[in-house]
Amino acid sequence: MRNALPERRAELGWSQQRLADELGVSRQTVISIEKGRFDPSLPVAFRLAAVFGCTIEDLFSPD
Repeated sequence: MRNALPERRAELGWSQQRLADELGVSRQTVISIEKGRFDPSLPVAFRLAAVFGCTIEDLFSPD
């Protein structure tokens, strides 16, 4: 699954830690999601979409 998290996060000028804090997850979780090693749970995916002001589909797409 491809994701747009690194690009979206960079647009806001946020560190991985800042995004993790906003989501209530660890920085390691953000790193794993960004690298595609871990798919976020549905609640985390919804929080990501809310943080970036977009839909889940805007952030994640199948390979």
